Amino acid sequence: MIDTLPAAALDGPGLVAQVRAWMARGGIEARGCVLLMPFAQQLGAARAAWAQAGGWMPEIETTQTLAQRLGPPPGAQEGQISFDVHLDRLAAARILRSQARLQAWGRTDPRAFDDAVAGFVRLSHGLARAAAAIEPSGREAHWRQARALLAAGDGPGLTERQIAAIAVEWAAAAAPPHTDALFALRPAAWIAVRVGGSDPLTDALLRAANVPAVVIDTDAAALRLPSRTPAVALCEGFEDEAQCTAAQVLAHVQRGELPVALVAQDRLLVRRVHALLARQSVAVLDETGWKLSTTRAAAQLMGLLRAVGASSADATLDALKSLTAPWPGLGPVAALTQSLEATCRRQGWRRTSQIDAERLHPGEARLWAALSAALAPLAEPGRRPLRDWCEALQGLLGAAGLADALADDAAGAQVLAALWLSEGRGWPAQAGQTSMTLEQFRQWVDGVLEESSFVPPAPPQPAVVITPLAHATLRPFAALVLPGADERHLGAGVDPLPFISDAQAVALGLPSAASRREREALSFAHAMHAAQVTLLRRHVDGSEPLSASPLVERLSLALQKASRAFEPWADPRPSQAVEPQPVFMPAPSAAALLPDRLSASACEALRACPYRFHALHMLKLREPGELDEEVEKRDYGNWLHAVLQAFHETRAEPGTPADETARLLHLGRTMQDRAGLADEDFLPYGASFEQLAPRYIAWLHERDAQGIAWAEGEQAHEIDLPAPAAVTLHGRIDRADRRRDEGADVLELIDYKTGSESALRQQVRQPLEDTQLAFYAALMRPHTDAGLQAVYLLLDAGHEIRQVPHPEVEASAQALVEGLSDELARIRAGAGLPALGEGRVCDFCEARGLCRKDQWSAR
Repeated sequence: MIDTLPAAALDGPGLVAQVRAWMARGGIEARGCVLLMPFAQQLGAARAAWAQAGGWMPEIETTQTLAQRLGPPPGAQEGQISFDVHLDRLAAARILRSQARLQAWGRTDPRAFDDAVAGFVRLSHGLARAAAAIEPSGREAHWRQARALLAAGDGPGLTERQIAAIAVEWAAAAAPPHTDALFALRPAAWIAVRVGGSDPLTDALLRAANVPAVVIDTDAAALRLPSRTPAVALCEGFEDEAQCTAAQVLAHVQRGELPVALVAQDRLLVRRVHALLARQSVAVLDETGWKLSTTRAAAQLMGLLRAVGASSADATLDALKSLTAPWPGLGPVAALTQSLEATCRRQGWRRTSQIDAERLHPGEARLWAALSAALAPLAEPGRRPLRDWCEALQGLLGAAGLADALADDAAGAQVLAALWLSEGRGWPAQAGQTSMTLEQFRQWVDGVLEESSFVPPAPPQPAVVITPLAHATLRPFAALVLPGADERHLGAGVDPLPFISDAQAVALGLPSAASRREREALSFAHAMHAAQVTLLRRHVDGSEPLSASPLVERLSLALQKASRAFEPWADPRPSQAVEPQPVFMPAPSAAALLPDRLSASACEALRACPYRFHALHMLKLREPGELDEEVEKRDYGNWLHAVLQAFHETRAEPGTPADETARLLHLGRTMQDRAGLADEDFLPYGASFEQLAPRYIAWLHERDAQGIAWAEGEQAHEIDLPAPAAVTLHGRIDRADRRRDEGADVLELIDYKTGSESALRQQVRQPLEDTQLAFYAALMRPHTDAGLQAVYLLLDAGHEIRQVPHPEVEASAQALVEGLSDELARIRAGAGLPALGEGRVCDFCEARGLCRKDQWSAR
């Protein structure tokens, strides 16, 4: 006979008094009883309440902690469920692949098959746990019912039914649960405290026991309106909600209202709050933890693993940058890594295959050799057993000096344990039976770290406890702060169980969607009875509006019926008065920083915006070049220049269009290999060049017929401006052709372009506004007696070859030299360099954040 008593109170002393009264009525002594709490987090508060009341106390445990006290759980045999998600997924994949129908699915759609494996493990674990809540004598009948319910048949959903049926068999073959020992216990009485709904295992224990049993049901009391109304805060967005939450928690801490429960309903937001509290040196106990993949230890391990076989130099450098432990024989590698990266950027080595050890400094060469040797065992191609991959990874960590550093770190130790790399830990059988490629191994390691949680060590006396909503119940918190009280994070829909319907879940003893929603609602109701409660939510998430949680709305309606309302929330954040400090256009003067040599791009920057010239060419503030493998249009332009230069240098006389086109394409492939541009990355540009080549040869033959000949290409020239400017102008001209125009020799300067024709025509419409061709003409003028002409040559695969001439380029060159001389003389004399850029000049300017144009104030 089980007595069910509604809780008279929701505090520890009240529950102790109620249980003692029940024992007194039955003549039961406390020292022979067992009191079961739903969660281990509630045990400390319950034991403290009994100790404070004095006298004998019952054994206060949960079903799991009590079973652990009775003995270790039986070990899973090979092929049985181990409840280690990652280990069981390996076994599950083998089980499903053993079915001919599912094996074909794994080959045709591996991603969907992996999702099915994850769902299969989740369902199997749920079935095994549900069976553990059944008395051992009735378990065989339970499995017969499950087999009948999920028997595979014909028609739609055959695959799902087949997977569900296999899950039943796998769960039925699991080792007996260690909680079976509880059914043999005969305490003086069973006492169960029900919080947030009933627990199937606890109910089964009480039904099977031939001793007095009582359930103290706290849920009915929790559903009553709280005596103190919660406060509700509406925030602007994610960051505002995080700051308001942290401020509210700090206000409780500063008033000595400890401990404070911070409910982790929105895990991402609570992590941000945790970081804000850490800045204030608040002692925080995080009972939920966070993803192991986000820890520094996991980042270091994954960085090294991604560097194995990586073609990108950037990925390899990232692995070195993440290392915090000294490399054996080399010491700290931060300085060497920075030096190696600088060399790669300077040499333009984007791919690891381009790195030439002979051109590295000695320290860089030693680091590169050590890293290459450490990565080599993992880089061997082919499939290997998972155990072999793990052993190779263990060797990599040791060679990099990371193994000991991870073992000495709390998160690192959990990383090693999750991957079976801890010292002295054996390899499970599944690790030797599962083979995979390097990429599959990387994905497996990433999945393990992504789905594992890191729970940091608890501080001695935490002021704040981060806990799930269900675990916040029946604990003596002085205040409870619940951010994420919105429709998306609180009271939202729950994910259905895979491969079975909700009705089947109920028949199999698994929680239905409705029961899971009810449990969350009961936990929320319990939490509202804390001493002080603050609910926070944001009304917008990014660009999407966000409403209040349905549970909050339900509580609001209940309060309205009782003529009550939520308490107004007072923002505890202190305000600070800030005096306005307007920002105006800067005009720095730096005569001493004027360079001795200027290129065409530097002169263009000076003409477009003096401040840009000051930042980029006087202060030399440059963004470092990227090392990623993605081929950009600038890379294509550099490659095209090299291809055309090589073509014309080796062109003695015109050939047939077909032969010259073939030679041009061959040079393109040669230059592509020399530049280290991979085919897959260069594919769109290579296809574009294949269309351009015959058009370029046709245009060139037309030039040959007109008597125009290639004279030089990629030639560097320079001129000196007289004092007081005293600056040398220098540049490299793409190409110069010789021709006869009305009986006079003409040197035609050509600049290759792959951009917009309309933009170029607009640029030369006012010749004095075009800098580049006029600059090249000024450089060439002292070196030739021929007349000068200049054109932009558009090399666009989508159109025929087109020319955009610069009219009167010699006059423009003369004007440019005179204007530059005057302007540079003024700068040398101390003139200011204001930020006068407008339009597109500012849209793509690297120095925009320095001149702070977007923050200028009106005078």
